[in-house]
Amino acid sequence: MLPLPLALTARLLPVAVLASAGWAMSSGPLAAAPATGQKQGQGTGQNTQDTASDSPGSASSAAPQATAKAYASAPAPCAALAENTITSLVPGAKTAGKEIPSTDASIRRTCSWNALKGFDYRWLDVTFEIMDSEATAQKTYTQRTTEKSGGGAVPGLGDAGYSVVNLTTEDKQQTREGVVLIRSSNALVSVTYNGSDFETKKAPGTDEINKGAIKAARDAVTALENGRKQS
Repeated sequence: MLPLPLALTARLLPVAVLASAGWAMSSGPLAAAPATGQKQGQGTGQNTQDTASDSPGSASSAAPQATAKAYASAPAPCAALAENTITSLVPGAKTAGKEIPSTDASIRRTCSWNALKGFDYRWLDVTFEIMDSEATAQKTYTQRTTEKSGGGAVPGLGDAGYSVVNLTTEDKQQTREGVVLIRSSNALVSVTYNGSDFETKKAPGTDEINKGAIKAARDAVTALENGRKQS
């Protein structure tokens, strides 16, 4: 096999950087958008035409009781997604995923998948966080969705759901990232999904990234709820 042309090698170099920095891009649910490059906030939920009237916290109008606690521990994150979900969203990735070390696995657990296929790079991660009460989870959910404005509600998942997609450009390379945050009782489920094309320097479309993140979130919420039923 002939060595890769210098131009191709140069284009592949950002992969190592993205793979090592992928978690930094999504170190917490709804992490702040990168400060460098261009940013384009885009409403992404099922009802995004009027985000002012469909605020992130409005899905649960009644104030939750401080003692409510449906979940005692976080499920295994690397087993939370169906294999066909992983292979469709991150072509070429190992379905086993890689769990990110946590200081307390009973409270917070994260698994990530990433792969480069041809010139297309994809990163996906899912995080489960278990709060001490439903009230705490509601407060945290509201804070995070307020900080990350520009998205929209995701109905039909948990007690409240929110989705947002942003486009960033650095050194003429575009990356589009979608984040979905779901609250179910005292648990928060967050999904981050992003992608880049190193040949065209373009990013995948908003619809592709948003639907992919929501698809992964559906699997993750199902895994969370099934874990409660089995306990």
